[in-house]
Amino acid sequence: MPTGTSARRPTPRHPAVSLARLGARMAGLDFSPASLAEARRLAEAAGHAIEFVEANVYDAARVLGRERFDFVFTGIGALCWLPRVQPWAELVAELLRPGGWLFIRGGHPMLWSLDERTDRLLVVEYAYFEHEQPIVEVEGGTYVETDATLEHNVSHSWNHGLGEIVTALLDAGMQLTTLVEHDSVPWEALPGLMERTDEKEWRLVDRPSRLPHSYTLRAIKPA
Repeated sequence: MPTGTSARRPTPRHPAVSLARLGARMAGLDFSPASLAEARRLAEAAGHAIEFVEANVYDAARVLGRERFDFVFTGIGALCWLPRVQPWAELVAELLRPGGWLFIRGGHPMLWSLDERTDRLLVVEYAYFEHEQPIVEVEGGTYVETDATLEHNVSHSWNHGLGEIVTALLDAGMQLTTLVEHDSVPWEALPGLMERTDEKEWRLVDRPSRLPHSYTLRAIKPA
């Protein structure tokens, strides 16, 4: 479950509960017992039975089952915590049944590469392409509103270019069916430079067409 407060970190959401509300039978995985306890609490409060498993993401196929799922969802603020995108793509293909599909709603890697500024300039500060060395940041808090003082505030993240993500999926045997770039994101990624839209998203105030804010991608595992 993602944490952090920089432009590269989104507002927290719980896709498993949201998709369960739409009728899906969901399973979720996390390495943090505390996060899983909160996820189970949210699911119970929403009245949904969701399977949550504690494990490293790279062990997902082993603990959840290979070729078990019709659908894999990767949301905003997920890929940035993985050093390499290729193992993730291979894992997605391993989890899906033939004919199953992947859907991503992600923050655009161009957005991730920008520095936060208040002078209306868009400045590329961080790597766009996948890089061995992480982006190391020290943040004073978390995305959750709290009065608590946190002791562990160092985060490591990685960017992955859009071409790298697509190529990794193709190399894993997936077939790309949809790729759309959007001019909005569901959180205020660049504070002071964005405004809320009627769709409850955030978009640059000044010429939003300058920047791809997010993207959606759909890929199918061949039957």
